Amino acid sequence: MFFGGLAIFLFGIKYLGDGLQKVAGDKLRDILDKFTSNPVMGVLAGIIVTILLQTSTGTTVLAIGLVNAGFMTLRQAIGVIMGANIGTTVTAFIIGLNISEYALPILTVGTFLIFFFKNKKINNFGQVFFGFGALFYGLSLMGDGLRPIREVEAFAELTVSMSTNPLLGVLIGTIFTVSVQSSTAAIGLLQQLFAQGAMDLDAALPVLFGDNIGTTITAVLASLGASIAAKRAALSHVIFNLVGTFIVLIVIQPFISMIAFIQENWNLNPEMTIAVAHGIFNTSNVLIQLPFVAVLAVVVTKLIPGNEQVIEYKAQHLDPTLITQSSSIALSQAKKETLRMAELSTQGLEESAQYVLTGQKRHAELTYQFEDAINNLDRKITDYLTRISTNSLTAGDSRLHSVLMDTVRDIERVGDHMENIVELKDYQIANKVKLSESAVEDLDNMFKLTIATLNEAVRSLEEDDVTIAKAAILKEEEIDKMERQLRKKHIMRLNEGLCEGSAGIVFVDMISNLERVGDHAVNIAETVVEE
Repeated sequence: MFFGGLAIFLFGIKYLGDGLQKVAGDKLRDILDKFTSNPVMGVLAGIIVTILLQTSTGTTVLAIGLVNAGFMTLRQAIGVIMGANIGTTVTAFIIGLNISEYALPILTVGTFLIFFFKNKKINNFGQVFFGFGALFYGLSLMGDGLRPIREVEAFAELTVSMSTNPLLGVLIGTIFTVSVQSSTAAIGLLQQLFAQGAMDLDAALPVLFGDNIGTTITAVLASLGASIAAKRAALSHVIFNLVGTFIVLIVIQPFISMIAFIQENWNLNPEMTIAVAHGIFNTSNVLIQLPFVAVLAVVVTKLIPGNEQVIEYKAQHLDPTLITQSSSIALSQAKKETLRMAELSTQGLEESAQYVLTGQKRHAELTYQFEDAINNLDRKITDYLTRISTNSLTAGDSRLHSVLMDTVRDIERVGDHMENIVELKDYQIANKVKLSESAVEDLDNMFKLTIATLNEAVRSLEEDDVTIAKAAILKEEEIDKMERQLRKKHIMRLNEGLCEGSAGIVFVDMISNLERVGDHAVNIAETVVEE
């Protein structure tokens, strides 16, 4: 009954978090991007996003992604991680409401909204209700399953040991949280044990502190093999929670006395008592350590040294005040940003080539980051150019405006194709599809030609050079010719049994995507020739 209840509880948390994320739409990343100007705002953003995600690890991973993207500094990310620690206490307070008797009616409401409405938004709210109900139903089963544990002599002796030795309690809490990969589940279990009278406050609170340490392990595991920024953010999470636990263990007895006093005078139920202790601990920890965010950033940078490429998502040249002052200058700034976007597309294509040739995940992650950056700049530049178009433009400015609009669209499509190539490689790895050495060599040659063509097309736009543009157009004709030759060559390999059929699909789709990149490169070059 306990394990079944734990399973339903974990499912409820996941389903509730997914539902809240769907209801919030794509605003979570925007919240972290816009409201992290300083560590204090970062804390507030971390609280909000964690409440919506129902997982502090999810918020930490989002923050890591934004650090990688250059949207957020490590200091701001630490603020968000601190806020995530406060935000994760909300679930414990929800559990403390002890509304398990309403779990089944809440599940019914959720099911009704999911199955009897075709509106997607209503379905998303249904998912939230269903997850909420499953959370409480799972808790109820966990509580019933744990009731007999009070009679187990070995468990009673263990709780006595934890009362006299808080470090043992911290260790047990850490191990259990690492095991279930969810601090919310670990704290939910602790609330049920305390409610069943299976342990007293002296034993329960050290376990609670251990749960807080254990939750950092998920972020550490997620950062293994990831970027330096990811490792630093994960390490800052670990140090933050370790320092907090160390501080509270120094004053453990006064802290336990305070919580006992609050429970007695506020008439709190056992579940809410643990929730209040959790909230006070995490909030106090943030207030104590927030002034030292800069110090923590320096410490983790020293512990994990090294420089890493940061992809700048944000537009660097699009000054909105120039639109009203001078359309010509605004257009020249838009051109600079378009060229920067083109440079990102070239770098992304190079990363996708490295992924195809080496299979190293790092190159795939970087390709997706470049694609995200390209999509962001596509929106920003297009919006900027649209606003410029409301002004009265000279014939020359009007032509440049048209060229930039077309170029931005072509570059965005290059980003889509490099993402397609990465997905094809993922398919190849997942399905254990093997390409012959000859096929890999052919792909390498086509990548080199395509990247050179794209570089030349972008350079022709940058320098307004018709000669370079015509050279790029000739190179694109070579790409078309190469694609036809490689298709024939691959059919011969298939006939000779050197490659299997599934390899043919991957190979042909990859060269097809590269041929399309060449088409978009020639579109850029042709606008220069026409202009």
